[in-house]
Amino acid sequence: MAAFKVLLLPGDGIGPEVMAQARNVIAWLEKAGVAKFELDEDLVGGGAYEAHGKAISEAAMDKALAADAVLFGAVGGPKWDKVPYDVRPEAGLLRLRKDLVLFANLRPAICYPALADASSLKRELVDGLDIVIVRELTGGVYFGEPKTITDLGNGQKRAVDTQVYDTYEIERIARVAFELARTRRNKVTSMEKRNVMKTGVLWNEVVTQVHAREYKDVELEHQLADAGGMQLVRNPKQFDVIVTDNLFGDMLSDVAAMLTGSLGMLPSASLGEVDAKTKKRRALYEPVHGSAPDIAGKGLANPIAMIGSLSMALRYSFGLSQAADMIEQAISNVLAKGLRTADIAAGAKAVGTGEMGEAIVAELDTLAARA
Repeated sequence: MAAFKVLLLPGDGIGPEVMAQARNVIAWLEKAGVAKFELDEDLVGGGAYEAHGKAISEAAMDKALAADAVLFGAVGGPKWDKVPYDVRPEAGLLRLRKDLVLFANLRPAICYPALADASSLKRELVDGLDIVIVRELTGGVYFGEPKTITDLGNGQKRAVDTQVYDTYEIERIARVAFELARTRRNKVTSMEKRNVMKTGVLWNEVVTQVHAREYKDVELEHQLADAGGMQLVRNPKQFDVIVTDNLFGDMLSDVAAMLTGSLGMLPSASLGEVDAKTKKRRALYEPVHGSAPDIAGKGLANPIAMIGSLSMALRYSFGLSQAADMIEQAISNVLAKGLRTADIAAGAKAVGTGEMGEAIVAELDTLAARA
């Protein structure tokens, strides 16, 4: 039986609550004989700051570097709003992305039929929606230098953030998007702002060149990122795979998230390069919903995005696509039976975090018995 090392970083807010449900699914996978998982756990975010004075300790980073995959909950909250910028809770996630060289962020936006009416858009626009946003994660304005705030005197300050991209960064994220599209509906939409940004000009040029050299079989289209945002809410099912930079990917993926009804529904994967020798890649999997401090500790959080993130780990890090399919089917079946957490209840009676997790595990039992 295959065995995998997994680091759990539950983090802050609702992170520990939803991670507990992912642990239950891992326990089910072991019991079902799918694989063995060597689990370790550590602090990240605000909790790590309280313990170590930084958003992630060196020991936790070492564990992350040694793991086959990292499962990450959420970080942040009002308690740490005034801590120094370089040790804020979010700095832990940024360091993980940087040190693990997790350059490709995959954010699927899937609208389950049972939740089509929970979207803010009309049912016919989102029913059956299945798109993926591939966001470049380690370059662009979030990491570019200089990044400064300068006191100009006379009560004036100047803030500078720098948008930087090199050719190789664009090439490798484009390849991820094209390869993914080949397993789906074979279409990639590249989004940038070439009309006003030099990085957008280079992005467009490089994606076009990679397509012409290596992926002529895949349909490629280009859109300006602001027009793409409009099209996401006008006609989202026109898209298959969207590839874009760090800043636009951050914003567009949250727009896509709400098409499905709730941020609590959406998982994500952050992937590194495939090692030529081991054929493995470093990876981190996390829900996109954040720490939701207003409901933390109340048992109200939706665990589906966290469980879905585990499913993505099975698919992209462990090569267990059949088990991933089963988890995703279990989620769909539970929703079809009418179970809802508060974020997707839309007036129906809501169940808690634990009840939703237990229902998904029970559905896995049912699916396994039928197999």
